[in-house]
Amino acid sequence: MSGGDSIISVGFAGTQGSFALDVAFEMPMRGVTCLFGPSGCGKTTILRCIAGLTRLHGHLTVGSETWQDDATGTFRKPHDRPIGYVFQEASLLPHLSVRRNLLYGARRAARNIGDGALGFDDVVGLLGIGRLLDRAPDALSGGERQRVAVGRALLSRPRLLLMDEPLAGLDRSAKEEILPYLEALHRRLSIPILYVSHDITEVERLADRLVLLDAGRVLAAGPLSALEADPALPLLRAPDAAVALEGRVASIDRDYLLTSVAVEGGALLVPGIQDGLGARLRLRINASDVSFTRTRQRDTTILNCLPARIISVTPQEGIGAQLTLVAALGADGTGARILGRITRKSRDALGLKPGTDVFAQIKSVALLSSGAGQGTPGGTASPVPDEGPPGPG
Repeated sequence: MSGGDSIISVGFAGTQGSFALDVAFEMPMRGVTCLFGPSGCGKTTILRCIAGLTRLHGHLTVGSETWQDDATGTFRKPHDRPIGYVFQEASLLPHLSVRRNLLYGARRAARNIGDGALGFDDVVGLLGIGRLLDRAPDALSGGERQRVAVGRALLSRPRLLLMDEPLAGLDRSAKEEILPYLEALHRRLSIPILYVSHDITEVERLADRLVLLDAGRVLAAGPLSALEADPALPLLRAPDAAVALEGRVASIDRDYLLTSVAVEGGALLVPGIQDGLGARLRLRINASDVSFTRTRQRDTTILNCLPARIISVTPQEGIGAQLTLVAALGADGTGARILGRITRKSRDALGLKPGTDVFAQIKSVALLSSGAGQGTPGGTASPVPDEGPPGPG
């Protein structure tokens, strides 16, 4: 990635105790970039370095501004960095109401110059916290506290929003409560968000780009869909490997209650009426829900059967009989990439290898998020099953 004023360039190296960090990556000045990796890989340390709370050797430029450059001795103090920081714990001031906690965040706005800043009413409406304004923090649920913490960070008018596993302390119900609001932020905000998580489900719902970390090093950085389908990376070999695809509503069949979603290289039918024509959707396809045939199957209950081309065949570690295939949708093999898990016997029986033209049978599609470009939260992580039994190819 390059682009000068349109990117954030990060590079830090050093040790803290026995932990060594040596990372460098770039991220755009808009959208959600996720730092992803196992616990202890350095995600929080990177955020603290960006915020100026931890100082390691390196550099940090945000657009045209240099916040740290060891070569010139530049180091902007934490309180001079226009950053909004949301921690795992909401850390609201217990003696202040929700309204006054939000206004406390707004006190920093006078010295921050974040573009596209939202006003008080905008933030309250976007996060759905209007009815909470007169409550004390201890009268809020975990999800409500985190929404208020996000609102407080936004009202400081940051140029960069840092979110350090904001859902880690919440149960599943609370996570499902807050995720649609985070998706709404993704659609509405013009500032970049750097989001830390070790939960791939969160990443797939929110991220545009991914920085994959392990043991204090960057394994890879790039678009989420590209990294999920990279045979050289561990995401492809995970038991629950999947890809998240971006698409738009192409047509709606109201008789059968089906929505056709156009993705690169084809269109997928999703049960239900999903938003309006042209609406952006994000879909998830599990590797275990994809099988392949050499000819198009006619007498089948599986609705999604798309032409594709095999890109790679990778043995599945620990499961000697299984392989993970990467296939690109479209008759010319230039569309979105999906994954499929098959047995070695199936590979040999069908003669599957890189370059083989096939038909991908997709048994189930999950709707990760919807309503992109709309003004309200939307979307669920519940699976949208197609017809047909699951099973290896």
